[in-house]
Order: sequence, then structure tokens, then C-alpha cells
Amino acid sequence: MSEHVMPAVRATPLAPGSRILVVWPPQILSYFNAGHHLALYQVAGYLRSVLPDAQVTVLDATVLHRTWKDIGNDLFQQRYDAIAVMNDFDGIDGLRRFVSYARALSPDTPIVTFGRLSGVNPLFFRRFDIDAVAENGDFEAAVMAALRVFGGEADTAAGVHLRHADGTWHAPAAPGAVLPAEAWYLPAPAEIPYQHYDEMYRDDANKFCGIPQRRELVVPAARGCPIGCSYCEVHPIFGRKERRLTVDRTVDYIAASFRAAPFEYVAFYAPTFTLDRRWTMELCERLTADGSRFPWKCATTMHHLDEELVRAMGQAGCVRISVGLETLDPHGRGALPRSKHKSRQDLEGLAVWCADAGIELNCFVIVGLPGTSVEGVRETIAAVQAVGGRARPTVYAPWEASRPDLTDDEMAAFNRQLFVPGTHDLAPAQLRDAYELVFGPQLDVTAVFEKVPVRADSASVLLEVP
Repeated sequence: MSEHVMPAVRATPLAPGSRILVVWPPQILSYFNAGHHLALYQVAGYLRSVLPDAQVTVLDATVLHRTWKDIGNDLFQQRYDAIAVMNDFDGIDGLRRFVSYARALSPDTPIVTFGRLSGVNPLFFRRFDIDAVAENGDFEAAVMAALRVFGGEADTAAGVHLRHADGTWHAPAAPGAVLPAEAWYLPAPAEIPYQHYDEMYRDDANKFCGIPQRRELVVPAARGCPIGCSYCEVHPIFGRKERRLTVDRTVDYIAASFRAAPFEYVAFYAPTFTLDRRWTMELCERLTADGSRFPWKCATTMHHLDEELVRAMGQAGCVRISVGLETLDPHGRGALPRSKHKSRQDLEGLAVWCADAGIELNCFVIVGLPGTSVEGVRETIAAVQAVGGRARPTVYAPWEASRPDLTDDEMAAFNRQLFVPGTHDLAPAQLRDAYELVFGPQLDVTAVFEKVPVRADSASVLLEVP
């Protein structure tokens, strides 16, 4: 195979006024986190800034309940010049069907896919009738690199697999680019269908990330993570070096968003929110000085928390801290980085700090982590509940087993809700007990919304929590 990089199979110039679609296809979600969907709007906003003459349309078809007829109408009538379709751990069926509609109704439009799943198994997507697959680097940079190839402005795209005119695929010639935090686009509230997100969070027994009965503003505070958990997609895609917004830009974005729309709390979207302790303390000081008027939540690790920091976070308006506890079973430590080797005493200490600060403790727990037993998971969850915490269990996804030749159904089993066939040794009764922990009744539902005041102009869905 020639090393010369040829144009992508459907390369067409992206002239001024080109129409570009950034889309999450229709599907039934296995899980909802507004932060994961934020990338749609950040990519679209970035493209508008780089291609000011382009017409960029962004569509979260799943959340907006779009039908396939709606999608077909749009594809046929718009005949987009390029499409960037987002993939995720549970979105394969929707993506494949979207591609079939696009090829039938707008056959000359080049398609690039980007997202978390292509970040951990990019070769899987080479079987789709698409033209480019983003593997790593920031999503905005990967999509823009693919568009330049589609338009004939470049022969290669860093971090992106390209299909060429002869039908062959070529791996990225270089790792994907990462953007400095000052280049990240922060969406205006009107761009995102937050009113639809309210409904997604209504039933807290689903253990989704949002707080029921209150309107959430997502703030993308950081990217990248040096911890390197084997079951996490963050560092393979975004790198081990963390990048953050400045405190000034973070606070300004929150204040402006709360003025523009009836938000009631902030969800900081960052792999390890308190990784940079100095930054976190500075943020807390700023929010506290401003009257702690923005309730907020975050996710981090126990290792990156201490009593003084938790106290400052509570004073600054923090109402929930989520931590990747994963397991208290010492037999599971081999699958965890050393910073996550935590004991029951560590958990109890953190629970006391959170209780004293008025913060809900939410613990992520992995079911099926190598070395652990179902009983060990059950004991971990019980320990969390015993200290007044809320446990959120998910199933272990062994990414090393996600081969390129998997079927769609086999790949979909890596959605962190199902056990991947052939990757566990649980007997049928044990498997049933394990699924009981994930899909059985969830008794530790949240009451943290009671700490988040309802705004007089609120448009959030005020429904009773089951």
C-alpha cells in the first residue's frame, strides 16, 4: 500500500456558505450525562469560529426526540457539505442507521465520526460507510482536521483515520491535536436544549448524574487526566496532561449563564475536578466572596480531597461530590491505580468531612472489577450507604477486549451496564445477583435538590422523585 495519502473518497471543496451538520443520531440512551453531550455544541461553536462563513447546524436528535423521518427530511433537503456524527458507548445502532439514511439521501456528503467509543476502538468504525474516524485529540480539532481533508486543503488529519479513493483506510500520521483551554468554545445557554435535560434526570433511581427537579448548567472545566485508569477513556483521547479554564473565565461563564437562563445549579464537567488543588481553592474563594450563590457539584477522586478543601468547597456552594471509589475490596486493587487504593476508614473520613460541610457524597462503584466478587461489591455499596453516601454502580468494561471485528451487538455490550460475554467467569446465579446491584431497586436516592433553591423564573421540571 502506498504511503502517499490520497484524498478522502468523497472529497469536495468546502466553499463559503458550506452547510455542516454536527449530530448525535436518534437512539435509546443507556445512560445520560449532559456533560457527554456538551461536545456537540463545543464542536459546532468551534467550527463556526474557524469557518465563519459556514452554516453549522447542531442536532442532539436523541434528546430532542427526532424521528427517522425528521432525519431523512433534513438530510434530503439540506444536502450538507459535510457531516460530523458523534458516537458513544451505547450509540452504535443509531449511528449505523443514520449512516444508511445519509448515504441514501445525501450520498456525496463526506462523514466523520468522533466520540468516546471511537477513542477506544477506532478500527471498529472502519466497517461503516463513512470517510473518517477520530481516534484521539480534542474532538473539535479532529473534526476540523477531517473537514480540511474533505475540502482538499490537506492530505492528512492528525488523530483521524481516513478512507481513501480506492476504499483503503489509513491510520493517523500523528496523534490528534489538543487545544489550549482558552480556545474551547463555551456554549450560550440558548444553544442547548436544557429543558429536555430536566426530564432525563427526573427519576433519580436511574443514578444518572444530574440532580432531579432542578435546572443544570454544565461547565466544561477541564480535559485530560494523569491518573490513567485502565477502564477510562479520558487519557487515551485527551491525554494525561490536564488543561483547565481559568478561574476568571469559569466564574464569568457561570454568572453570564445564570443571567441568561433559569439555571439553579452548576455541574462542573472535569475528569478529576480537584486535581489542581490551588485552582480549586481559588475558585472556592471567588464563589464564596460572591455570596456562594451558585450551588454546584463535581466529580473527582478521594485521593485529591482533604478536610480543608472539602470545607472550602462546602462554603463555596458545593452540594455534591462524586468520587471514583470503585471498590473497597482489597482483591480489586490490582485493576486500580495506586491513588485509588482506599479503605473503609478512608471512606468514613471523607463522609465525615462531607457531612460537616453539608455536601452529599456520591460514590461510583464498579461491578465486575477484576479480582472482586459480587459479595465484595455488595459490601462496598453497603459501606457507602452506612456512612450516609449514595452509591452509583456500573459494570466493568474491559476495553482491551473491544476488538475491531466485534459485531454491533457485541460492541454495544461495553456500555457499562451489561457484562461483556466471555470476559467474566460468573455463574448464572452470580450474574443475576450482579445485575441486581445495577438494575434492582435503588434505595439511596438523592435529596440534595432540597439544598438547591428553586428560582422564581425556573422552567425546570418540578416532578416528584419516585
